[in-house]
Amino acid sequence: MALPRVEPWGFVGMAGLAGVLFLDAASASFAPWWVALGLLLSWAVLFVLGCRWFMPHPRRVLWTAVGGVVLWFAVAVGGGVLAG
Repeated sequence: MALPRVEPWGFVGMAGLAGVLFLDAASASFAPWWVALGLLLSWAVLFVLGCRWFMPHPRRVLWTAVGGVVLWFAVAVGGGVLAG
């Protein structure tokens, strides 16, 4: 029985999600606690999706990391604009 082929995109996506976790955790230094908590909860959802899609859909894992960065950027810039 042959082992399934493992594509690198799942690993790249998981590494990206690890980076997004650091961005979200660092948001606690400049954002209100409830914004940082919301970002961390959204990261947890993205991480669960990444774990579920790791083998069957590895390219989707990469897109979860990209989505996490886009969400963090939108919240950071949007909060900066609204706060002045």
